Amino acid sequence: MRKLIVGSFISLDGVIEAPMNWASPFFVGDALEHSYAKAGDADYFLLGRVTYELFSSRWPQIKGKYMDRMNGLKKLVASRTLKEVGWNASLIEGDVATRIAEIKAQGDDDILKYGVSNLDQTLLANKLVDEYQLSIVPTRVGHGKRAFQDVDPSLVRLELTDTHRFDGGIVTLT
Repeated sequence: MRKLIVGSFISLDGVIEAPMNWASPFFVGDALEHSYAKAGDADYFLLGRVTYELFSSRWPQIKGKYMDRMNGLKKLVASRTLKEVGWNASLIEGDVATRIAEIKAQGDDDILKYGVSNLDQTLLANKLVDEYQLSIVPTRVGHGKRAFQDVDPSLVRLELTDTHRFDGGIVTLT
């Protein structure tokens, strides 16, 4: 059975919004290689509408080993408003939780999701998230959306199973 793994960069002050503006200087070397390896273990990349619109407008133009892998992954987009998607993506129609549960049961390779968003409320309420990889970036952002800001606190019951410090200073909590 597939695992749904949610990864997110989080600043020291809890911000997750727009990590490309503040996490990139730290996302180098072994941290980049780790993400590349995780993407290699995945069949799908799950995105909500906002993340899909942001990534699909920027990522296809970025080249390199990691981005080539991410751009090549099959995408699943959860949205109530989009009617069409591109970028090797399929729109999840109907009940998102039911569809993700079906996809999880159909194979062994993982489903990746980047960022903690409104979609996590549904995923957590239906016990679909198998693992969070929260990467603490050693910087303060000051403003922006916070991790789990849109998620009912009663649904967030995480157990620390691993930690890893990367050369650039990022510490990932699993």
